[in-house]
Amino acid sequence: MRIVVTNCNTTQEMTEEIVRGARAAAGPGTTVTGLTPAWGPESAEGWLDSYLSAAAVLDTLRTCDEPYDAVVMAGFGEHGREGARELLDVPVVDITEAAAHLACLLGRRYGVVTTLERSCGQIEDSLETAGVGRNCAGVVGTGLGVLELHDTDRTVRAFVDAARRVRDAGAEVLVLGCAGMTGLQQVVAEKVGVPVVDGVGAAVKLAEALVGLGLETSRAGTYAKPPAKQRVWGRGGGGSA
Repeated sequence: MRIVVTNCNTTQEMTEEIVRGARAAAGPGTTVTGLTPAWGPESAEGWLDSYLSAAAVLDTLRTCDEPYDAVVMAGFGEHGREGARELLDVPVVDITEAAAHLACLLGRRYGVVTTLERSCGQIEDSLETAGVGRNCAGVVGTGLGVLELHDTDRTVRAFVDAARRVRDAGAEVLVLGCAGMTGLQQVVAEKVGVPVVDGVGAAVKLAEALVGLGLETSRAGTYAKPPAKQRVWGRGGGGSA
């Protein structure tokens, strides 16, 4: 089984970190390949970055020559998953909804801890669109930017502080609200005392399950193939999808 994991930004180091987390979660016989968009924001933090990122990720998937069986979109709360499902003939799993679905199996209410406060509303909207918003006790920020997550000690301290706040607000399970946080789930769970779900690992396991069960995206209605027409893609490149 071949899974492609798409970073939502152009930072190659983050792609490599995400791929390490994805490979740690993958089962025997699953290969994981990371894709980094050639254009777009260096980190996705806010609405403008998110829409730009979505177009870049779709363009990257559209032009990927490597065969794969499923796609994991590793941008927490970012746009593009619905477009990718229209575009591609393989299952597309977004880490946002994957993490939330798994969290709902572990407790009645979950909370999300993310990077900057400006991303919280966007994540809330993404959860609502995916149909898992009603079980969310809250989305809280750590005050750290995406590119600041390389400082593990600082990130853990900030995450634990924010996690305790959302736990006290009623969350029984916590979700890592950024792909760059992958790998922190165990240490945070030990400090906060509730299960912590990493979206990258959750999405990889769900992608494996969908492929293993022979399930594909429904073409009846919402995710029907887009109509054939001329579409001009990023950097002025032409083409149709």
